[in-house]
Amino acid sequence: MAIMMPAAADAGPKAVVELFTSQGCSSCPPADAVLGRLADDPDVLALSLAVDYWDYLGWKDSFARDENTSRQRDYAMSRGDNAVYTPQAVINGRIHVVGSDEPGIRSELADLDADGAGFSVEVTAILAGDRVIVKVPAGAKLHGGDPTIWLVSYSDSEQVEIGRGENTGRSVTYHNIVRRIQPIGMWAGEDLVIEYPVADLMRDGANGCAVLLQTTSNGRIGPIVGAATVKLPTS
Repeated sequence: MAIMMPAAADAGPKAVVELFTSQGCSSCPPADAVLGRLADDPDVLALSLAVDYWDYLGWKDSFARDENTSRQRDYAMSRGDNAVYTPQAVINGRIHVVGSDEPGIRSELADLDADGAGFSVEVTAILAGDRVIVKVPAGAKLHGGDPTIWLVSYSDSEQVEIGRGENTGRSVTYHNIVRRIQPIGMWAGEDLVIEYPVADLMRDGANGCAVLLQTTSNGRIGPIVGAATVKLPTS
């Protein structure tokens, strides 16, 4: 009888870049291209989160989710700067940069550890049969309360022909398109293992999964202190 062994965990990313973008924003296509290049870097978990507040301009973003808009606003309130715009890149839940400013983003990524903004907790995720297994090792509790473990499902690439609005006639390729972000637990410093069904992650065409260990600040999402990725099966 054949026994399916769990896939070995890959070396995880060293940083997370969340790009808040919109198909209805004329400034966003250059940033979407930047995210595509970042997505090719194994040290970076690059995620595209489409927001819905530009839909009134004449084109309804096919990837937009109200949850993405809320996440961006939570970041701004947590930082205390109220900076909500597109394209906006948020790095490790801490720093925001104009999403089309590739040199600026790469400079911030290079300085994360020196600035004390790098990851401090090793998170792993592996595919084992019909389940994703998430592991967080025992460690010191973090300041500011117990971090939340977020499970992110995303699709790796999709091209969109935009028919109205500021980007009328443009064909834009989007990368690592977030389909859903959901909390699956909290970590209080213990050795933690969580299993989650793969089938539930593959809805809406998702073929990738990320795990974010994220602190809170004043009840809102704050710095990301660990992350992992795992490829989902193709069928």
